[in-house]
Amino acid sequence: MRLDKFLKVSRLIKRRTVANEACDAGRILLNDKVARASAQVKAGDIIEIQFGNRNTRVEVLRVEETYKKDEAKELYRNL
Repeated sequence: MRLDKFLKVSRLIKRRTVANEACDAGRILLNDKVARASAQVKAGDIIEIQFGNRNTRVEVLRVEETYKKDEAKELYRNL
């Protein structure tokens, strides 16, 4: 699955366009490397999101095409 889509499905970022912009600005790291929106995400990957002075680091547990809003936190684990 594409990184921008995973960020939206998992509700780490609310909209896919915002996820694209964050990737273009170099604020998303995938396995400690700056990632493009088209990067492929798989279980076990580490994603770091840098917004302002806040950093969020998560491990991908599952990759699903669609997921309910209430259960989206099951797709990743905070580190």
